[in-house]
Amino acid sequence: MNRLLYLAGPLAGVLLASCQPSKPAAPAAMPAAARPDTPASAPLLWQSEAYRLYADRVEQGRHVGRAVSRTELTSNYQSPANEFLSPRVAFKFSLNGKDNEMAPGQDHILVALPQAGGAALETPVIVFGQRYVDATPVPANAYLAPNTPLKIRLDLRPVLAAFRKQGYYTTWQGEKLYKEDFRQVLVAGSAAPLSWDFDNLANKPELALQDPDQDGIYEVTLLLNQPQAAKTTATRWQQTLNTSDFPQYRSDYVLTDALYNLALEEARRAVEPDSTFRTGQEWAGVWTRDISYSIILAQALLQPRVAMNSLLRKVTPDGRIIQDTGTGGAYPCSTDRMIWAAAAWEIYLVTGDQAWLRRVYPIIKKSIEDDVPNAYDPATGLVRGESSFLDWREQTYPRWMQPADIYQSLNLGTNAVHYQANVVLAQMARLLNEPAVAARHEELAARIKQGLNAHLWQEEKGYYGQYLYGRTYLSLSPRAEALGEALSVLFGVADEGRAAAVLARTPQTAYGISCIYPQIPGIPPYHNNAVWPFVQSYWALAAAKAGHEAAVLESMAAIYRPAALFLTNKENFVAQNGDFAGTQVNSSVMLWSLSGSLSLVHKVLFGLDFRPDRLVFRPFVPQALAGQRQLTGLRYRGAVLDVELEGFGRDISQVTLDGQPLPAAEVPATLTGRHTVRLVLSSQAPPAAPLHKVANSFAPETPEATYAAGRLRWAPVEGATAYQVLRNGRFAARTTEASLALTPNPAYAEYQVVAVGPQGLESFASEPVRVPGAAWQRVLQLETVAPKAARPYRGYTGAGFVEISTALNRTLTVPVTVPAAGLYALDLRYANGNGPINTSNKCALRTLRRGTEQLGTVVLPQRGVDEWSNWGYSNPVLARLPAGTHRLALTLEPANANMHGEVNQAMLDHLRLTRVE
Repeated sequence: MNRLLYLAGPLAGVLLASCQPSKPAAPAAMPAAARPDTPASAPLLWQSEAYRLYADRVEQGRHVGRAVSRTELTSNYQSPANEFLSPRVAFKFSLNGKDNEMAPGQDHILVALPQAGGAALETPVIVFGQRYVDATPVPANAYLAPNTPLKIRLDLRPVLAAFRKQGYYTTWQGEKLYKEDFRQVLVAGSAAPLSWDFDNLANKPELALQDPDQDGIYEVTLLLNQPQAAKTTATRWQQTLNTSDFPQYRSDYVLTDALYNLALEEARRAVEPDSTFRTGQEWAGVWTRDISYSIILAQALLQPRVAMNSLLRKVTPDGRIIQDTGTGGAYPCSTDRMIWAAAAWEIYLVTGDQAWLRRVYPIIKKSIEDDVPNAYDPATGLVRGESSFLDWREQTYPRWMQPADIYQSLNLGTNAVHYQANVVLAQMARLLNEPAVAARHEELAARIKQGLNAHLWQEEKGYYGQYLYGRTYLSLSPRAEALGEALSVLFGVADEGRAAAVLARTPQTAYGISCIYPQIPGIPPYHNNAVWPFVQSYWALAAAKAGHEAAVLESMAAIYRPAALFLTNKENFVAQNGDFAGTQVNSSVMLWSLSGSLSLVHKVLFGLDFRPDRLVFRPFVPQALAGQRQLTGLRYRGAVLDVELEGFGRDISQVTLDGQPLPAAEVPATLTGRHTVRLVLSSQAPPAAPLHKVANSFAPETPEATYAAGRLRWAPVEGATAYQVLRNGRFAARTTEASLALTPNPAYAEYQVVAVGPQGLESFASEPVRVPGAAWQRVLQLETVAPKAARPYRGYTGAGFVEISTALNRTLTVPVTVPAAGLYALDLRYANGNGPINTSNKCALRTLRRGTEQLGTVVLPQRGVDEWSNWGYSNPVLARLPAGTHRLALTLEPANANMHGEVNQAMLDHLRLTRVE
């Protein structure tokens, strides 16, 4: 059962919880001419069933955002998210902030209706692990009242008894939580302040249950549905900061002009006193990917010195690009830091600053040199690591995937970033007269491009898949990943034919292109079931490059709608209803959102295309926005340009510089002084191309498969019409049953199950089930080859475990004997309690060698704060070994530096070898 459902329909704008009774449909929008406060003369530019974009306003049902002038906006938008929440509140308990009480979809349910006499709501005492479902019927049109107090009570005595009896509690997944590692019990759920964000529960102390009398009954009192959380911050915006030093924009459309000026003012507000960017109004600090994507969109042109300062803040003392704190301890579970390279290059293209070029070149070179051994997969040519910017594990990955699995994945967006980073480095190397370096990175870029087109392209769908994922064997997730799709077009990974297909066939929902499609059930909006304006902006840039007018115009509408209604450039909004409330985290004055809005003018309408030796104009004006427009005070290297643009389309019929004809729509980088460029478009629309508009749909829940007695089994998945079984990452069978007999096979195999819904939408594949057959497998206890660690941790196998750190066992030599030549999977059972599963920067990593041959990188991500008795397996390293004895060495090498720099530590239990071929 999905934890969250949403009232469909363009005018609803209402976030609802599971099992919500139907609400009468909102009235249709009143025709503009019939509303006394709405001038009917402003032309309609774009419309859908969800909202309308006019020259002076946006209308979404009863909500109107209006440009009073080029420097003033008003809005009557009030989020309705608190008004119609279901009283059926779903929740479950969490030990140490993990989803470990019951299986997904097995939630406690309370019907939170007002009590007689105004008595406070209180749950019965719920036993941990035993599902409670309130059978109280929900009357029609009954909703969760604002400011509803609720006391939640939990009987934790079974867990505590297990701690006393055997020293650990076994969760439903079969994992052991040791008494020494237990810190707290929290509650997650569907109605704020409850949240399904398990990875961040530990950061919300108000959701922790307490046991003041030490009787094993824990409780917490919460105030549900607090209205202030869903209101807009203003009903009027008027420019108050001087932004006259920025390029000024004026057109025939007062709304777009006002939104441009709003973005300019917010760009100024996004700068800290130390002349670096802040990510958003509610986000302090500088994030590598956020500032980099923003710099590419607009800030290299707008604020190049601040952009430089910000990028240099994201460099380690030894000259490597910083991968921000993230999944499993950051690098190399996440590797999208390399978008820094594209941002640094954009700054050079705009400024021509040779000192800047020489400064950033070795930083980019050293960072890629680290990535090649740590993250580049020689089998596919692709780069490992988490989805770029989609760095909240459960928002875009199946729940079973641990950080080591995420490291193992091969993602579309992240690989597009690495492709561009290598292209950029090669171009820098040629400018700096290092042809050998240029050739090397041109070759690496070509491999990544070839890998993406060979392994992620889906011919039947017409767009790239989300990522390759699994364990020993990988399969392709067919979901669309919006940023990756856009970057594949924008950076040139896709050829012209595939670029056209991506723009025409990637699914797009009513309020914009959602980060992924289809959505994941049971995961609240943030990356899942959400539209991010900066992603929409990259989609617009890709559409302009591919000549797709409908996608350009719709993208502009999708970016202007929320800015006009919310009177700020928000971080994200719910894909289902377009509301900013309901996402797990949000921010106003969001740097990459406001930069995306500016890019619509700079890089789409005027088509500013910065090259090493010139500025090229490649304007794209949708026919609906035909007319006159000016961009004045544009600073380009030693010149200041006033650019005039007339007409629509993308073909230029006339271009002049200071009234004199130009042979091409470009100006040289050597131009100095103030000049006027005039561009006249042919006013011929490009050939029409389709859009793939879809309802905002959810895939089925991910199955959970087990194997016993020759049969693969799984619980039926709600809404599934069939199941596909994968063997070693490839299709093996299709069935409508919830089990499948497996033909006896001596070879090693991994099986997964995919649930298929009625629209053909596929769930994630289940966690791989190992069926070794008669395949050879050995476990080598590491305490037999190195001194046993004198640590009090539990849960290991054998007689102990070995500690590795920057000081201990920097090289660990393990002799192994294999009976026959073949392909072997080598992984390590380990513990890393240096941080939580979702943040910090202490992921441990080592290089695995056989003699001088590098077999691969072993990644040992964080598994929980101080959870040193929480053991799991690293990524598998696949190696072809001849028969006989080999001396394998696990070594800490310079390329294995993590983002912390000092703590690079883990406990190693054993090495597992499995022959897979």
